[in-house]
Amino acid sequence: MSGEPQVEGGDALIPKHSAVDATGGLKIELIDGVRFRAVRPVNHEDGTLTEIARESWTEIDLPIVQVHVTSTLPGRVRAWGLHEHSTDRLFVVSGLTSIVVYDARRGSATFGAINHFLIGDRSPGLLVIPPNLYHGWRNIGTTEAFIVNMPSARYDYDKPDALDLPYESPDASDIVPFRW
Repeated sequence: MSGEPQVEGGDALIPKHSAVDATGGLKIELIDGVRFRAVRPVNHEDGTLTEIARESWTEIDLPIVQVHVTSTLPGRVRAWGLHEHSTDRLFVVSGLTSIVVYDARRGSATFGAINHFLIGDRSPGLLVIPPNLYHGWRNIGTTEAFIVNMPSARYDYDKPDALDLPYESPDASDIVPFRW
């Protein structure tokens, strides 16, 4: 009976796909300019230490001029944002997030591409998002998520480099083809 499911409901089963390769590297093609550096907590007798950023990392090719932390409550969505000039460097300190980046840059080699990252305190990493990419996240954990951002440009209180496409707006699902 080759081809027929051997278990009840087998025809509804969907094969899993690994998010990483055999070396632990991500199995996704990154959007042009997006970079991700997985990091790991290092255990010691008092707890752990996890590096967030180092000047020597290739992902830190622009100055860190400001550092801030933002939080998101469980189940909440913070999307869609875009910066015309600044690069975001996100690091989830606590919680579990689903972070999505979408390339709507006309003429980009990766125009229309979506990158989806699951980043949290148990799967830490530095996510670098260059200008003009839509990005946002959903807290998929059960506790408040805390995200450190180290943007490449200081926040300008009089003219912020921050554009929003509210997730619940009528146009959002037509512009960014991703929904949580």
